[in-house]
Amino acid sequence: MSTVTEALRPDHDPRWPAVLRRDRGADGSFVYSVRTTGVYCRPSCPSRQARPENVAFYPNNAAAEAAGFRPCRRCRPDEPPPRATVVAKACRIVEAAERPPSLSELARRCGVSPHYLHRLFKAETGVTPKAYADAERARRVRSELGGPGVSVTSALYGAGFGSSGRFYEGSAATLGMTPTAFRAGGAGAAIRFAVGVSSLGHVLVASSDKGVCAILLGDDPQALVVDLESRFPKARLIGGDDEFEQVVARVIALVEAPQLGLDLPLDIRGTAFQQRVWAALIKLPAGRTASYTEIAAAVGAPQSVRAVAQACGANALAVAIPCHRVVRSDGGLSGYRWGVERKRALLDRERHD
Repeated sequence: MSTVTEALRPDHDPRWPAVLRRDRGADGSFVYSVRTTGVYCRPSCPSRQARPENVAFYPNNAAAEAAGFRPCRRCRPDEPPPRATVVAKACRIVEAAERPPSLSELARRCGVSPHYLHRLFKAETGVTPKAYADAERARRVRSELGGPGVSVTSALYGAGFGSSGRFYEGSAATLGMTPTAFRAGGAGAAIRFAVGVSSLGHVLVASSDKGVCAILLGDDPQALVVDLESRFPKARLIGGDDEFEQVVARVIALVEAPQLGLDLPLDIRGTAFQQRVWAALIKLPAGRTASYTEIAAAVGAPQSVRAVAQACGANALAVAIPCHRVVRSDGGLSGYRWGVERKRALLDRERHD
């Protein structure tokens, strides 16, 4: 009997830490009741922490109500969870899964319908759940291939690919090059580049076979070339020809009039989280700004404001991915990789167009 009682102690239950953290990511996975108040709550409930001996766990609302508890008026577990909470939970499930979950499985674990989750996820992050899962697998492959002594085969299976054939079919899209070339640090990959001049200084434009992979701004053209070399340390950098100069001209036109947009394919490389942030930035219309906090909420990670700022700083496609439209909560211009004065100039051009 003592063993059974010990196993049922709430503070020994694996769900108890989520309650202590008020973990929004656990919302929808279970609810807990508080005997002294007669209510049941989400794990993220902001109410005063209950004593563990007064707590019991239930898999869903129906079970808690069948036991005689009513919904908490603060966290309202009987109402649909906030949009950002649903998306954040879906992202965590994808990131923790050994294999990409199906849309139906993901929706079931989030407590919503597949159609609703697909629509909500796309609206909040700019990508579908499948595209997010693909980006997460690509990140894992890049991470695995970067490790010493890891074969391509073990890397692709470790990242969740069900077969080597499927991986190799899409390896160029996943890695930007063949797996062997990626393991060699991009050795042999050809990247064309050229440096032009705009009213905001020098502009380096680089392009892979997939599209424009770098737009760098600065005062020193040689420093921009060094920056490019550090991003692609083993790639074969080739000076742009006359045809490529047309690409550079179109990018410079974007710098001069960012509200016009860029009608060129982009080779966007980054982690799954960075790509979520960048997708949200691309959705920001010219002349509009958003705070880092607003972007964090838009990608379903309201607590990741600092990570959003880091993603903005890691952006290698200046203006094309408009991180200049992200400002502080008070509207002030914070740090910008290409210089705050350039950020101010770009925003002024968009506002006064």
